[in-house]
Amino acid sequence: MALISTTPMLEKARADKHGIVAFNVHSFDSIFWVLEAASDLKSPVILQTTVGTVKSLGAKNIAEVAKTASDHYGIPTGLHLDHCTDFEVIKEAIRAGYTSVMIDASMHPFEENVSRTNEVIKLAKSLGVNVEAELGKVGGVEDDIVVSEEDAEKAIPLECKQFVEVTGVSTLAPAIGTAHGIYKGKPNIDFERISEIANLVNVPLVLHGGSAVPDEDVRRCVSLGMAKVNVSTELKNAYSIAIREHFEKNPESLDPRAYLQKAKDAAIEMAKSKIRMVGSENKVVPSFV
Repeated sequence: MALISTTPMLEKARADKHGIVAFNVHSFDSIFWVLEAASDLKSPVILQTTVGTVKSLGAKNIAEVAKTASDHYGIPTGLHLDHCTDFEVIKEAIRAGYTSVMIDASMHPFEENVSRTNEVIKLAKSLGVNVEAELGKVGGVEDDIVVSEEDAEKAIPLECKQFVEVTGVSTLAPAIGTAHGIYKGKPNIDFERISEIANLVNVPLVLHGGSAVPDEDVRRCVSLGMAKVNVSTELKNAYSIAIREHFEKNPESLDPRAYLQKAKDAAIEMAKSKIRMVGSENKVVPSFV
């Protein structure tokens, strides 16, 4: 099965009021772990990588491994470049076979955000590649992008409407109170703002900072129009902690097959919990296959 554009996948999810989890993967192993979890639950899924991961593993290598894994498991799979500010990296990802890219120009004034987004859309849309953009500023750390709690800004609903109209962007990530990373306290999600934005725009919305948000809050976000739910920190923490615990209990056990099996088990368990959370279990349909 070829990697597919995330646009129809997310449009269907929004229409059906379920979500699709976009898992940040940081190694080739984790690509297979996520797809095994999705296959077991018969769920479409999105693999996504940061710019740092692209620089570490190579965009072409990532796309080839993702395609191989998707073929093996037979699950509708999108491949997304997350939070990219560099047009050259976006071009590299598209050439490599990514089916979705995010141009993050949210740190710029509205007009420049529009201009940079339109530049990417000119390249991507003719190739069927989904384009995601952000309005407002999601707090926390994502690779080299750092937004302090003081600098985080929520998206303005009417600006979201205008932005979609003048760009035709496929998916929109409005800042609504979540943050990247693990929260120190309960996230202050602005559900009314999500509802207002969803009523003004007809494209799928994206929930950034989905790690450690209570399940009931994520489900409410999805019901309001958040079709794509990003998960990064919880997934990588799950398999990293499993490896650490392996060496704490078995310091002389250096066989990668032993500690990677524990990492795999932890990653699959975490991925399945997130897939069930957004309601995409058993959502693989013949039109996707």
